[in-house]
Amino acid sequence: MKRILLWVLLSLSLSASAQTWQLTGFKKADAENPILSPSLEARFLDPISGKKVAWENKNVLNPTALVRNGIINLLYRAQDSLGTSRIGLATSADGIHFKKRPEPILFPSNDAFRSFEWPGGIEDPRIVEIENGGYFLTYTSYDGKYARLCGAFSKDLQTWEKIGPLFTSEKYLHTWSKSGALVSVQKGSRLVAHQMGGLYYMYFGDTDLFLATSKDLRHWDILENAESGVRLAVLKPRAGYFDSRLVEPGPFALLRKEGIVLIYNSSNAANYNESRFPKFTYAAGQALFDAQKPYKVIARTNEPFIWPNQPYEKVGEVNEVCFVEGLVPFNGKWFLYYGTADSKIAVSIKK
Repeated sequence: MKRILLWVLLSLSLSASAQTWQLTGFKKADAENPILSPSLEARFLDPISGKKVAWENKNVLNPTALVRNGIINLLYRAQDSLGTSRIGLATSADGIHFKKRPEPILFPSNDAFRSFEWPGGIEDPRIVEIENGGYFLTYTSYDGKYARLCGAFSKDLQTWEKIGPLFTSEKYLHTWSKSGALVSVQKGSRLVAHQMGGLYYMYFGDTDLFLATSKDLRHWDILENAESGVRLAVLKPRAGYFDSRLVEPGPFALLRKEGIVLIYNSSNAANYNESRFPKFTYAAGQALFDAQKPYKVIARTNEPFIWPNQPYEKVGEVNEVCFVEGLVPFNGKWFLYYGTADSKIAVSIKK
């Protein structure tokens, strides 16, 4: 009996220890959610069509976030009635109540990148600070056929320098790519892009997860399998689990003492899935990567920590979706912002 009890206690201890790397304890702000909804009034003179458009009258979704001068800045994807996406900005002093800017801050234009961004637009931003000042944003451009992972720099969140697709080689320029999450470190309320061995690392992809490196945030190389020459998948879907259909990065990847913690989005497959969730449910899990070998998974959650269970998460443009993309430390708490049913935006808070 004593041996059995000792074994049970040891197992519980190991289990608890194995979970210490995770970001746990998030609670949805159900009384306030959704915190951001589409606007029928906001108008914007589109530089390509030359017409005033209601640029966020269809959906708002998939936001990134940062703290600047004690204020949370939420950069979010907004869609017009034709489905073109642009990036809007909303600010908040408490993380719950936001004031939107009347016009988008990043959008397709008559510039060198129009062919990549029109007519689908600019989607799903993820932002980090740069050590020497300013911000680096990854986003997905969509031309109606290909999604391409792109980048942009800004000093003030108002004026942006687009650099276009991050993967420019002939091999990958016309390969579908999305959702770039950079390895970053927390410095107070700041999340700063971090170099390891002189390189920035970025997880990306929306089937498997892949990995890319850069010396300057402008020029990126994808890690490949030396034998096959294909992109090296560092995280894959799992049959029988909530992430059985696909995996996709959430916010930045956070470097901690235990390793690199990546919150990731996932979708439940039509079969050989997690039967507790409807097929194609989008929920979020977490993975821990080795800081010395960022391609190596050390641990991974078997259960999602956030999933659709509210009406605005279960029914919308795309049903059954919680898609996490924004995470900030603010006033002693973590605020996690996510898209709901590809239609609105909500927050979950960790104290």
